[in-house]
Amino acid sequence: MNGGLPGFHNAPASRALVVAAALFSVPFGFRGRFLDLGLSYQNVYERLSIWRLITSLFAFSSTPELIFGAALLYYFRVFERQIGSNKYAVFIVFSTMVSVLLQILALGYLKDPSINPLTSGPYGLIFASYVPFFFDIPVSMRFRIFGLSLSDKSFVYLAGLQLLCSSGRCSVVPGVSGILAGLLYRLNTFGIRRLKFPEFVTSLFSRVSWPYSSNPYQGLPTTENDANISSHQVHQTQDAHAATQDPTESSIAVLVSMGFDRSSAVQALVMTNYDVNLASNILLEAQALQQ
Repeated sequence: MNGGLPGFHNAPASRALVVAAALFSVPFGFRGRFLDLGLSYQNVYERLSIWRLITSLFAFSSTPELIFGAALLYYFRVFERQIGSNKYAVFIVFSTMVSVLLQILALGYLKDPSINPLTSGPYGLIFASYVPFFFDIPVSMRFRIFGLSLSDKSFVYLAGLQLLCSSGRCSVVPGVSGILAGLLYRLNTFGIRRLKFPEFVTSLFSRVSWPYSSNPYQGLPTTENDANISSHQVHQTQDAHAATQDPTESSIAVLVSMGFDRSSAVQALVMTNYDVNLASNILLEAQALQQ
């Protein structure tokens, strides 16, 4: 799975989420089947437990779930780069709160002992992220395996399907709740997409995990923090790749079909050594800066 530029460059919120999931899962999640960390009818409607609510949001209950969940959180950092850490933090809070509310309502309505407890972990956020992934991330490559037509997005869907079905109905309810939360965010319910946190709130994300000592992608225009990049830097990068061959017309056509002008498409392809995925991410992120 390729979520754009490697590492957590300009994605402090995503980095904090991955670190939090790992830190909570190690002491709690690996014993989650015994501790029942997920939400259940009893611990929500009969005896509300705050610590259980917190661990249910972050701690994966098994090693495979942690691996797939952390990989998806890492991939979906592309959305933080597109809309900026501030708006992405709003998306995190909204999708998490709405998905938890929907899970609580589902427990109260179903009262089914077979889904008690629900699977723990940031399922709401992960599956809410599949909504912008479906609508906003383009297909850049198609291929066939054993007669099946697949794309580069298929692997991300397969990872999500594995996570969704990891615990049967206990994981389906949080997953579906997350998808509904993502749809409500996309529909701009209550004008949520216009909201922003105070800047000091989002700046805390960069302090909860280890900072990078250096980043080779520091000069690329990938987030709102890079709005002051100069055209001189772009031309320097373009000149550095001048000796290589021109980008293929098919790659340019893919980017142009997404609505980008030809000159921007060519420049992005040159900057990324003709990687269509990276080029489309850079163009989408640069476009978000202008909104």
